[in-house]
Amino acid sequence: MKKLGSEHRAASTSQRVEVFIRQAIYSGRLKPRERIIEDDIARQFGCSRGPVREAVLRLARDGLIVITPRRGTFIRDIPPDEVEVVFSIRGKLEALCVRYMRQDMSSEKKAVLVKALESMKGCMAANDEEKFLQADMRLHRTIWKLSGKQQLYRTLNFIMNPLFFIIARAYSFQLNPIDDSYANHAAYVETILSVPIHRVEREVEKYFQELYKDLNRTVFNRAALPLLDLADDLHDLDFV
Repeated sequence: MKKLGSEHRAASTSQRVEVFIRQAIYSGRLKPRERIIEDDIARQFGCSRGPVREAVLRLARDGLIVITPRRGTFIRDIPPDEVEVVFSIRGKLEALCVRYMRQDMSSEKKAVLVKALESMKGCMAANDEEKFLQADMRLHRTIWKLSGKQQLYRTLNFIMNPLFFIIARAYSFQLNPIDDSYANHAAYVETILSVPIHRVEREVEKYFQELYKDLNRTVFNRAALPLLDLADDLHDLDFV
């Protein structure tokens, strides 16, 4: 029984370390390319390096951390070439969320979404970029949750969301000032609530395509390639 208890405590510590690092990435306390010192974290949690290493390996598996032999462990940076893939996945998955949300739309759901947008407006009025970024991500998480599809929500929130945060922190306010960003989100919410349901997925994908194009033009100073069309790619495969 003592052995089982010890293993359980180690697992719990590893989970707490993982949550700690994830939240540090989300909040911007840990930034892209910043090194993680496992010994420092172990001392902070009063544990051995084992639970920390387990947490780091899981985070590396999820793409948040890069482990480089003989150099160390670093918060992942997303280079411009990988941004295209993230935007493509984001557009398609969020489009699905919006469609499911619209299929079971209610006045209560609309009120929740409008309240999330109003939170962004308050942060814009205060010119608080950090709180605005957090409100931005809450708005999109609200859409994912209102889809009522737990698998979609988990995929976006726990796997993709950290990558969205990294990109947003690196490029968001280079792309648009805070008032323009709010206006874009207000237009987005109006679109997903008003367009015919048979068109809503395409409109969401178009929204993220335009964001990607703007990012390439204004931040990366290059023309944007069309976002990946996964449906066309699958159609072109020659299945035997």
